[in-house]
Amino acid sequence: YQRVFKADVESGEMVWHRDREDRIVVPIEPTDWLFQTENSLPVKIEGQIFVPKGSWHRAIKGTGDLKIRIKKL
Repeated sequence: YQRVFKADVESGEMVWHRDREDRIVVPIEPTDWLFQTENSLPVKIEGQIFVPKGSWHRAIKGTGDLKIRIKKL
């Protein structure tokens, strides 16, 4: 499915969380938003990002909207 995080989303809403299934996240268009997993430095959201189930992670707000495609495995 696709998800959009609007540019005006409050940074406080981008909280650490875990998902119940493995996921692959792919940006639909270039972005300067970042993705961070527990005990790791943030990385630019580009290409495919594999998110293992149960792992703590979050998005860090950039400029503009973040448009991503998420595939649950």
